[in-house]
Amino acid sequence: MPNRLAQATSPYLLQHADNPVDWWPWEAGAFEEARRRNVPVFLSVGYSACHWCHVMAHESFEDDDAAAYMNEHFVSVKVDREERPDVDAVYMEAVQAATGQGGWPMSVFMTPDGEPFYFGTYFPPEPRHGMPSFRQVLEGVHSAWTGRRDEVGEVATKITRDLAGRTLSIESAGLPTEETQALALLQLTRDIDTASGWFKGDTKFPPSMVVEFLLRHHTRAGSVAALEMAEGLCGAMARSSLYDQVGGGFHRYVLTPRSGGPLVPHFEKMLYDNALLCRVYAHLWRATGSELARRVALETADFMVRELRTAEGGFASALDADSDDGTGRHVEGAFYVWTPEQLTEVLGEEDGRLAAQYFGVTEEGTFEHGASVLQLPQQEGVFDAERIASVKERLLRARAERPAPGRDDKVVAAWNGLAVAALAETGAYFDRPDLVDAAITAADLLVRLHLDEKARLARTSRDGQAGAHAGVLEDYADVAEGFLALVSVTGEGVWLEFAGFLLDHVLVRFVDEESGTLYDTAADAEKLIRRPQDPTDNAVPSGWSAAAGVLLGYAAHTGSEPHRTAAERALGVVKALGPRAPRFTGWGLATAEALLDGPREVAIVGPDGDPRTKELHRTALLGTAPGAVVAVGAEGSDELPLLADRPLVGGAPAAYVCRDFTCDAPTTDTDRLRTALRTALNG
Repeated sequence: MPNRLAQATSPYLLQHADNPVDWWPWEAGAFEEARRRNVPVFLSVGYSACHWCHVMAHESFEDDDAAAYMNEHFVSVKVDREERPDVDAVYMEAVQAATGQGGWPMSVFMTPDGEPFYFGTYFPPEPRHGMPSFRQVLEGVHSAWTGRRDEVGEVATKITRDLAGRTLSIESAGLPTEETQALALLQLTRDIDTASGWFKGDTKFPPSMVVEFLLRHHTRAGSVAALEMAEGLCGAMARSSLYDQVGGGFHRYVLTPRSGGPLVPHFEKMLYDNALLCRVYAHLWRATGSELARRVALETADFMVRELRTAEGGFASALDADSDDGTGRHVEGAFYVWTPEQLTEVLGEEDGRLAAQYFGVTEEGTFEHGASVLQLPQQEGVFDAERIASVKERLLRARAERPAPGRDDKVVAAWNGLAVAALAETGAYFDRPDLVDAAITAADLLVRLHLDEKARLARTSRDGQAGAHAGVLEDYADVAEGFLALVSVTGEGVWLEFAGFLLDHVLVRFVDEESGTLYDTAADAEKLIRRPQDPTDNAVPSGWSAAAGVLLGYAAHTGSEPHRTAAERALGVVKALGPRAPRFTGWGLATAEALLDGPREVAIVGPDGDPRTKELHRTALLGTAPGAVVAVGAEGSDELPLLADRPLVGGAPAAYVCRDFTCDAPTTDTDRLRTALRTALNG
């Protein structure tokens, strides 16, 4: 049996390379083989850090009998959803439409033409909790395929036709307004649990993009409620087990136990969550001076550099939830949880008791097998800060000796773009040039390895080798977002040039010229049963809203009317969806705040190395005007458009605050600049 996954660049596919299942990657040959054999295609979609993907693999895909049945009656295709978000999106839409829910592993049975007819997610090896066994599903699908082919074909054709008809039109939506933003905030106040600070619901994902909207709305509209909600959400996340209290960084989500008690995390750590949250906490500190926000932003940045940075200078996708518990068993959370005995062993009796009290570690345990997840007390101030810092440092060193979770070390372009933006800004805010350098190195990797000679992006790379799959809209938008952050932080015009190359592709290959509609795949990308198109923000900004944001930012830097127009047309979706579903349009709402504010354009003109230039530049970066862009350079520089025709003032470095390239009187005073970036333009 050929091993078709052995040369994959996806760690998830490589995890399945030695299965007894005769796996194919997603390629035309798999469907040709299904036609030749006249059998259905079984599509299994997951990702490396997915706990239940590992469970189903161990239970079914590593089972010789199940594999033999699959090999005889199906052509089996394995897809990494992080490498092929387009394939995942199209078939997940079908799963959700048919079953009302979705998740991973995703299991789809389809015709050799790629038309789906039966769906599910995880299937157990034997019937359980009302779910059929995987073998029962396989046998049922085989029976339907061989005995009721016409019925199967009709179902597949109907599903495919329904999916193909789901094209979103925004032509008549119009631009988001003050009312749009106010209604979105009102809906969020209905969704929040003010006692806990979290949004309502048993499963709690980090709402990073919503927090960004709240911070921007507070600055632009003066909303105290928006700021209080942002602080409550960030405080709740940082004090809970969602946050790694020892090593920094955030887990994927937390669950509310039915029996009460502290929230229980799903322990995988994703690059995208940590990049987004690092930036949000840095922005919260910028707005409030919160010491908690400062600490979390820096610890999260340090976590990304320490544990996710690859040898080539990019950032790995994720850390698994599972790891060896020391007995040879892979257990979820084993790397992160503690017992009182373990604390005492590392810290001694006195500091062990202190750590147990501080982190909420109990004799009974708050997780499984007597172990506890770590969380913070509500009143940190009653503990000695230096002593706690020493405790955390020693626990981190001791934890490093435990078997580490597996790492999915493929570099995803979009998520690295988010990391570049977060590290560049966090490094600039807190005078950490090492973080800015890490951002620049990752951006260099994206240019060197992911961009071809036509500035087309590869979605992924691994071990210094670019993957074969084309970048999607979120890749182009998020990488450009990272580049624009570097423009503001470094003043280097090359990053604006690279962002422009990427956005040229967005305008030509991803935007429908007549309607302004955006698609997640390029017009010349591989044709699936439907061209994916999702404007809602979920774990990351949608390609749609990310593109709107970066198009708007690029237009502010350059004065480009086509980019501004494309951004405004894209933001019609915020007008349509924001007031009804603000938790799923967070980045779109944040971009709308920037649009309503201008966004501001700040030019800092002065000699490089002059401390007055540096202080004006830092003040501009710390301004809270929504979506403001910053350019810094010497008088007469033609590297950045915002610097053109901006002279010094009385021979001194000066700041120009503009909108639509129309500027207020320049200032040499940092206090005046600070005020100008915290209040509405022209009063």
